[in-house]
Amino acid sequence: MLEQQTIAMKSPARLKMERLLAEDIRVARDREQQYFERLSGVRHSKIVLFGAGGLGRKCLAGLRHSGVEPVAFADNNENLWGKQIEGVDVLAPRDAANRFGQSAVFVVTIWGAFGKDRMQHHLQSLRGLGCDAVIPFGPLFWRYPERLLPHYAADLPHLVLEQKQNILRCFDLWADEESRNEFAAQLEWRLSFDFGAMGAPARDSVYFPPDIVQLSSTEVFVDCGAYTGDTLSLFVQHAGPSFRRAHCFEPDPANFGKLSKTIASFPDDVRERVNWKCAAVSRENGTVQFSAEGSASSAVGVGDFEVECVSLDRYFDPNSSATDPPTFIKMDIEGAEPDAIRGAASAIRDCSPLLAISCYHRQDHLWSIPLLIHSLNPEYRFYLRPHDLEGWDLVCYAVPPSRLPMEGVR
Repeated sequence: MLEQQTIAMKSPARLKMERLLAEDIRVARDREQQYFERLSGVRHSKIVLFGAGGLGRKCLAGLRHSGVEPVAFADNNENLWGKQIEGVDVLAPRDAANRFGQSAVFVVTIWGAFGKDRMQHHLQSLRGLGCDAVIPFGPLFWRYPERLLPHYAADLPHLVLEQKQNILRCFDLWADEESRNEFAAQLEWRLSFDFGAMGAPARDSVYFPPDIVQLSSTEVFVDCGAYTGDTLSLFVQHAGPSFRRAHCFEPDPANFGKLSKTIASFPDDVRERVNWKCAAVSRENGTVQFSAEGSASSAVGVGDFEVECVSLDRYFDPNSSATDPPTFIKMDIEGAEPDAIRGAASAIRDCSPLLAISCYHRQDHLWSIPLLIHSLNPEYRFYLRPHDLEGWDLVCYAVPPSRLPMEGVR
């Protein structure tokens, strides 16, 4: 571990990170309040939201709460042109540019998982139509944070600077230069909202990159946030017929129904080794409020729906029916990862399962999740990989030394 920290201290990514963290917190607070006006300029007194999907509608509601009324939506979906959303006209981008290109700031409110285009593409397309002021949604969210932040990993920059010491501690955990570079890039985006700071996503399969994850014939795979069975299908594909058991947890009833159909499609010898449960994973057994959207964004802790939640330590108690301890735990549970990790503390300490934990649902999960895992088991080696564009599907891999591939990362 000391050798790893020495290498990290000499890393160019470390110098970049220290430069980013050198900003005074008071300066960052001023930047949060002033950056939107600096970018939009005095000539552009109106706001057009480019993107009438979920993020655009959230932005509209937040702005109205602050007494700000956008003049229009612009959207590439021609089925929306000429209609209204929440009383706001939806225009074709060219029409919006012709009407408001010189008098309004165009705020890009398109950012989500599985997106096909980068933020820079949207900015350039609007500028190409003649719009004077075009910016991503971040500076606007900083200006009106009360109802707009946090939004996944997007939050106020000064909150990053307040965690400087934890961020420096976390940097020393990363086991390879690729992880250190990605960590610094993610940090830069959280501080600047410059989408260009983040590179291309990893080409390898999410949760199973071959240079980090090698599956064994005795694998006991735990899929927390199993969704419709997409990750389970990948696991079966990578493991082949040689795995001991898989346990899947999915709290959303609609998703759970699709998960059940996926499992039913497996061959008998695979299906009989899979357990699946309509439940969330958390720190303790019990119930929890849940937003059941029937999508990948269904979330624990909000909404009117109540679901069962389980602690993995209780689920894998030696006296329970799940007698084989977990060897590989994956979590993608919409921000509930820290509580679920605490609910698996004994398994992490005593069994050292390989961990693949999403760390993009909150600003601080980038460093707080690796530090939490390290506090439970300091023997892990840590790797960071992005598996989707611009911050989405960012995964922290914690690998016990005995599970490191013979070749590749160290």
